[in-house]
Amino acid sequence: MVDIAMIEAARIRLGGRARRTPILSSPFLDDIAGRRLFVKAECLQHSGSFKFRGGWSAVSALEPSIRAKGVIAFSSGNHAQGVALAAKLHGVPSVIVMPTDAPKLKIDNTRAFGAEVVLYDRVKEDRDEIGARLSRERGLTLIKPFDEPLVIAGQGTTGLEIAEQAQEHEITSAEVLVPCGGGGLTSGIALALEAKAPGFKVRPCEPFGFDDTTRSLASGKIERNAAMQGSICDAIVTPQPGNITFPIMKRLCGPGIVVTDDEAQEAMALAFTRLKIVVEPGGAVALAAALFHGSEINGDTVIAVTSGGNVDGDVFTRALSHASVAA
Repeated sequence: MVDIAMIEAARIRLGGRARRTPILSSPFLDDIAGRRLFVKAECLQHSGSFKFRGGWSAVSALEPSIRAKGVIAFSSGNHAQGVALAAKLHGVPSVIVMPTDAPKLKIDNTRAFGAEVVLYDRVKEDRDEIGARLSRERGLTLIKPFDEPLVIAGQGTTGLEIAEQAQEHEITSAEVLVPCGGGGLTSGIALALEAKAPGFKVRPCEPFGFDDTTRSLASGKIERNAAMQGSICDAIVTPQPGNITFPIMKRLCGPGIVVTDDEAQEAMALAFTRLKIVVEPGGAVALAAALFHGSEINGDTVIAVTSGGNVDGDVFTRALSHASVAA
């Protein structure tokens, strides 16, 4: 349902809108990782995460008469902001369904982009049901956070950039570590690299206790998380991989890597002290995997995606004070 042609078309639609985020490096991080480590800083993307790519891709592809009625999305925060900003730039209304425990910064930013925010209890209520109901009642187009071909295509533009930037750095083979929730970014990057940099292998990275993709890849079938709360990595806590994204990941990705919340916080601190970027917990899991799980990685070069930087100040402060390696 998604191919390289769709990703390249999404890139054309994103032209002049999305940032070409940099690839960063630090000899200090290389020493910790035990290999060359490059960081694709999607935390510097518009709206503070890669989600702007998918949001713009989906909104921009709608027929103007349909788009004018408005869009709806459900998200813990980053997809919310990406869709809300894309809708604002298109001059159309947006409704975003968000969990009550989403970071305050993400809720505030989503409202600042002009969206109507509908809060729900992620433990007791079903966001899919809420989104589908509001879509029917108000005539809004539902833009799913990961199991949507146009969203996956937009996220895949990150992979096109990684392939180009790797060539600029004369990198011919690498493992590409990606923070993974439902798998939109992971599968999109995997499809792009399959076509543009076949010597690269994508590895999904997840927080401990919410490793549904890692377990699904190991078993060969979709596995579901037992809980929906309990990790600071809220941006990538999802029930299970997507029905569209999982077959792509199963075909193209290597085994998943699971990191602890403590490791994610140390990675946040190191990203700040060594790369001068702000990364949220869920956005830091791939960097944590590169730094602290070297025995699970093959080759002498690794590229880690830092997928988002929308973190509340108190959470970021705790991460900085928590980290021992960064000191």
